[in-house]
Amino acid sequence: MKRSRTPPPAERLQPSGETLQFMQRLWDLAHALDVRSKRMARELGVTGPQRLVIRLVGQSPSATASQIATALGMHPSTLTGILGRLQRQGLLERTIDTADRRRSRFTLTATGTSIDRARKGTVEAAVRRALAHADDALIEGTMRMIAGIISELGRED
Repeated sequence: MKRSRTPPPAERLQPSGETLQFMQRLWDLAHALDVRSKRMARELGVTGPQRLVIRLVGQSPSATASQIATALGMHPSTLTGILGRLQRQGLLERTIDTADRRRSRFTLTATGTSIDRARKGTVEAAVRRALAHADDALIEGTMRMIAGIISELGRED
């Protein structure tokens, strides 16, 4: 009797050069964030970006959309969609600012607060575990590198 053998996994191509290798790791990170975000959507009912907004509003109740967008480095139009979805899901409440009726302020509902308190299976839980294995110098250097890449990506060539 002949057995069917599963072929060994294909070896991962390793690009040559520091730049391409670094980019490969960044794409790996983006993919891992996306996978965890989809899992969070199934398990918690919110994606990674939505949870980040919930966490920020939990830390800064009555924040305005402009304040949230600035804190997250997000374009206001992108944030508008996230805020709308969270409000429709009953996780955020929008109130009109009494001092400036053109401005809305956001707070968490009871359900939003329970999602804010969740810790297992979240992106930040994974990041927290990774940070626990790194010293301050590595964390600070990584933060500077990420900031530098973001800055360079925003530049006109």
